[in-house]
Amino acid sequence: EACGNTVRNITGSELAGVDVNEPFDVSPYAHGLFQYLLRNPICQEMGRKFKISFSSSDEDTALSYLHDLGFIPKIKDGQKGFKIMFGGGLGSQPAHAELLSEFVPVNEIIPTAEGIIRIFDRYGERAKRMKARMKFLIKEMGRDVFLDLVEKEKKAIAFETYEIDTTAFDGPIPEPLLEVPQVTIEDTKAYEAWKKSNVIAQKQEGYYAIGIKVLLGDFYTDKARLLADLIKNYGANELRFSLRQNIVIRHIKEANLPFFYQELAKLDFVHLGYNSTADITACPGTDTCNLGIASSTGIAEELEKVLNAEYPQYLNNQEIEIKISGCMNACGQHNMSAIGFQGMSINSGKLVAPALQVLLGGGRLGNGAGRFADKVIKIPSRRGPDALRTILNDFDANANGEKFLNYYDLKGEKYFYEILKPFADVTNLTEADFIDWGNADNYVKAVGVGECAGVVIDLVATLLLEAKDKLTFAQESFDEGKWSDAIYHAYAGFVNGAKALLLAENEKTNNHAGIVDLFDTVFTSTSKIELSTTFRDLVYQ
Repeated sequence: EACGNTVRNITGSELAGVDVNEPFDVSPYAHGLFQYLLRNPICQEMGRKFKISFSSSDEDTALSYLHDLGFIPKIKDGQKGFKIMFGGGLGSQPAHAELLSEFVPVNEIIPTAEGIIRIFDRYGERAKRMKARMKFLIKEMGRDVFLDLVEKEKKAIAFETYEIDTTAFDGPIPEPLLEVPQVTIEDTKAYEAWKKSNVIAQKQEGYYAIGIKVLLGDFYTDKARLLADLIKNYGANELRFSLRQNIVIRHIKEANLPFFYQELAKLDFVHLGYNSTADITACPGTDTCNLGIASSTGIAEELEKVLNAEYPQYLNNQEIEIKISGCMNACGQHNMSAIGFQGMSINSGKLVAPALQVLLGGGRLGNGAGRFADKVIKIPSRRGPDALRTILNDFDANANGEKFLNYYDLKGEKYFYEILKPFADVTNLTEADFIDWGNADNYVKAVGVGECAGVVIDLVATLLLEAKDKLTFAQESFDEGKWSDAIYHAYAGFVNGAKALLLAENEKTNNHAGIVDLFDTVFTSTSKIELSTTFRDLVYQ
């Protein structure tokens, strides 16, 4: 799903299927889980969104440690399976995912995922949206209690194993529809720089993937159609979009790389630095988001200009990632990057200027591990480029071959605070400091309601109508032999009906399990409603 309180689009490593380090292609398993959960009644009305990722190898490029469920492929005794992480998330209160299991066979990942989703749906917070992600539920319950509930819930699922069909991802690499013209590259230096920066060898010998750095992730329909025609006629008719807002073309023979370079250059798609330090990820920020506090795309453009002009060595550096978010919610993943910036505001007398929180020291460690960045200092937004220069100049001069995260740990947060401290002085602001990047007018802080709020209407009549609908769905599923769906629809009907009656009594609770228990307290135990058993036993039978 694209939005709402349901399972969001399942993501994965863009190189899955061609990654030289992968134990096997995770693509069919990500797709199989996606197909199973799409429009599945168990996850259409949860308390909050739910995110799932599949990494292609131990490098964990799909960031399992930041997801509600993260899968890392493993082979054990010749059997395919996954290491599973659960309960991670970013936002203003980032949480590192916990280990669920070092190895779950591929035919058990769907019942495992369903069990977790069912428990989150039942016990997850529904009143306080800011506390409604699964990471908060696990923290409240504890890992062992949560997983014990999952194991009990799995007994209610219609199957213990579920075979995922992988045949759609099997077979040979298709040949281009048209013969690929042979071309002569005039600027060989630029071509070789592009190959070094943006071309990736596949595990299939003789084939390469091409990384397209899409500035700010802005991909327009005119270029999209031309790119689609290019890969349809001269490639394998396949591309993938990446977590870093880029595009990957797959299955290109080495002899055809010059032609693709020529054609991609016509689309302005040969910018150097794919997945490098100079490939900055930014959320939309104040451009389009109601929650944005300061511009993220504007400062991203300025920082990329600095990197391209002054630090060309970082066009091939894939160790240091720079990410920017327009607010604390971390849609740009700023708080898990080596260098991060968060949009804020800063006061100077009676005036307010756009600002950036500088964060350092985050990163992906691999195999389900990662670290979150430290909040180092807040500076006016206009000083962001100079702050980046200071960080990189210091690293280049003093690191002595250390990797950035090691160097950061060696020096410590206080050291970087001191070297950036001059930029935090607000006594000497100029007129330009009160105008955010990409804007012509003075900065005005304005925060609205997010577009993903997932509005819920708690009206008694509406809930009773929904309960009736759920029971109708339950009967239809039962008649079609969909036993598991029938059980879940009946359960949802019970919960909606109970919630309606509780609201009529001015009784409220914050999750499904609480509704069931409160119904017994208010109605069953007081004999206001006569039942042959407890409501809890009736619902969970």
